[in-house]
Amino acid sequence: MKVLIAGDYCPIERVGDLVERGEFAAVFSDARTVVQQADYSIVNLECPVINANARPIVKHGPNLYCNRNGVEAIKWTGFNCVTLANNHFLDYGAEGVKETLTTLDQLGIDHVGGGMNLGEASTLLYKKVGHEVLAVINCCEHEFSIATDTTAGSNPLNPVRQFAAIREAREHADYVLVIVHGGHEHFQLPSPRMQETYRFFIDAGADAVVNHHQHCFSGYEVYNGKPIFYGLGNFCFDDVHNRDGIWTQGYCVELSFSDSDPVFTLHKYVQCSKDPTIKMISPDSFNESINKLNDVILTPSSLLSIVEKYYESSSKYYSSIFEPLYNKLFLKARLHGWLPSLISKKRKLTASNYVQCEAQRDKLIWYLNH
Repeated sequence: MKVLIAGDYCPIERVGDLVERGEFAAVFSDARTVVQQADYSIVNLECPVINANARPIVKHGPNLYCNRNGVEAIKWTGFNCVTLANNHFLDYGAEGVKETLTTLDQLGIDHVGGGMNLGEASTLLYKKVGHEVLAVINCCEHEFSIATDTTAGSNPLNPVRQFAAIREAREHADYVLVIVHGGHEHFQLPSPRMQETYRFFIDAGADAVVNHHQHCFSGYEVYNGKPIFYGLGNFCFDDVHNRDGIWTQGYCVELSFSDSDPVFTLHKYVQCSKDPTIKMISPDSFNESINKLNDVILTPSSLLSIVEKYYESSSKYYSSIFEPLYNKLFLKARLHGWLPSLISKKRKLTASNYVQCEAQRDKLIWYLNH
């Protein structure tokens, strides 16, 4: 069984214009051959499909969206399934979630990781491919998109719940694939927490773990015979401020499952650089960069050192959460109602993101300890 997994897809800016006009081949023709050669292909839909009734939620960060043509485009490219556990799925509230699910169902595209409540969002996807069954588990870090028992959204990263899901999947499927959306944006290495968690998923019984979200590719490792990919990069995500460098480089992972440990192939490309398209490139392209990342990933002391330097570089930004100056006089004035809150609603949303999102909390805890 050959399964292809691609990273973040969001049809905006130049790509959005082409997709709106139905010019799918202009963007995806080069990638289409790679996608369709797999037995089953999965991409991360990094935005909801919305209608006229949808309204953006209040959050920290941009509210992304697409229309039906955005999904038609990935169906044309050959994708069979989308992952919905990401930090933008709930950008337009329950109405956006509902419209997305309806559109995917109408177009016959499988989906996993999102729903109208936590029960739906956390449901495993079982897919029979030929004579074998693939189980897909999809979850994301906590960032303004998480479903609850009574509200719509994405399946949250929760190692306890994912452990149970992996054990369930092992009982009903031949192969178990875990896809996570998390990590530090624009940073090409996993945190030690990410590595520990994803290795735990392998120990629990997963055959492979694939991560995306960071808007740049990362490295990979083979742990106990099973592959862990720490970042695929953007699959198709145009940005006027990022038309070169790591934002535009990425790879799809083709996993070949069999009775033995899975083997894999990386399909590399450049996306939304000079032109709003995906161009498949030489298999040897940016191998040196990936190999350097792999070397760091396999050396715990090096990984910790580089991650901590990255945290230090952003510590001043994180210190802003504790401004203005806190002291006994400020506290007394606030407790007696003599001084209004100096923290705006926008800053509260920022603070909420720092505390709830696992990747942001990693940075915050490092700052507090240093």
